[in-house]
Amino acid sequence: MPTVSAKRSASDYEVGLSKFKPLERILSYDDFDQGLNGWTELTGNYQQDKMALVPGHERFSDLRPPMLSSATFPFVGTHGSMSGIYSLKLATRARAAGAGEQILRGSFSQCLKRLTFQELGQVQFEMWFTYKPEADRPGIGENEFRAFGVLWDLQDDRYRYFPAVRYLNAANGVVKQKWQFAQAQPVSDKAWAGSFDTSISEDRKSAVGAKPGIDPQWFGRRYPDGSTEGFRDIAKGEQKLCYNETFDKINWHYLRFLVDSNRHEYVELQCNERTYNLRGIQPTLADAYPRIWSLLNLALWVEADTNRRCFLFVDSAVISTGPSQARPTRRKGRSR
Repeated sequence: MPTVSAKRSASDYEVGLSKFKPLERILSYDDFDQGLNGWTELTGNYQQDKMALVPGHERFSDLRPPMLSSATFPFVGTHGSMSGIYSLKLATRARAAGAGEQILRGSFSQCLKRLTFQELGQVQFEMWFTYKPEADRPGIGENEFRAFGVLWDLQDDRYRYFPAVRYLNAANGVVKQKWQFAQAQPVSDKAWAGSFDTSISEDRKSAVGAKPGIDPQWFGRRYPDGSTEGFRDIAKGEQKLCYNETFDKINWHYLRFLVDSNRHEYVELQCNERTYNLRGIQPTLADAYPRIWSLLNLALWVEADTNRRCFLFVDSAVISTGPSQARPTRRKGRSR
């Protein structure tokens, strides 16, 4: 098996980072030729009196661990990554519920990187990625890949909130190809997550339930057209990505997702040549949770639309931070 040296020179960093547009401070630069770099599977929480999952968390016990992949396909062989051999790969199982039904265990894969804030301000995630269903059967598979997404899980002294973007590719076999942002509909706690408990109180004596806006990638009602109570369409957010002509040809795409943790606002999303202005839009704010102060987590996910495995590949990724930017001001008086 080909190997990659774990030692990188300064020039290697410069070439790798030249593919990105980071903010002032780079928190992490992850080239997956060097390993998983702290990306791990999301798991449920555990009971306090025994080594078992909290009841209801079983559905999150099979979110599929991320792996390193050479992107090998049956006919073309090994693609490798965009700039090397290995990429990070998320893979679902070969199963899916309907778009209007609760997510089926195994049909949804999610990984995350766990960090904490150095300061509040702008936080940005960038990646080079591609996506495909498994090349295990006839059919191009474009309408069998439901969605992938990027999600920030942030908490300061007052709020926990989840700015996220979702590329809805298909729903119940109908191609959609549009971007959405996370913002919960005004629903009750029970309508959002039922009786599901997501955490435990500060004194460890009672449970903390999921409020609207928490984990929008799976909570909230879902509809057959692919819409959910947790996501709204980005204005003019339709975008046809380069899927290519067969199930084993991949093209790499650029994504940049910027939010402001000081203002609790979205800023913008860029995918390839298109940039979507999200300034002034707030994600849904929930009260802060115990034990996760200064939380700065970044999650990726992928979801299948049929009983065909779906994959998200990430060549490399950068998380960076910078100060909040001044808002544009309007000049008073008549324009000339």
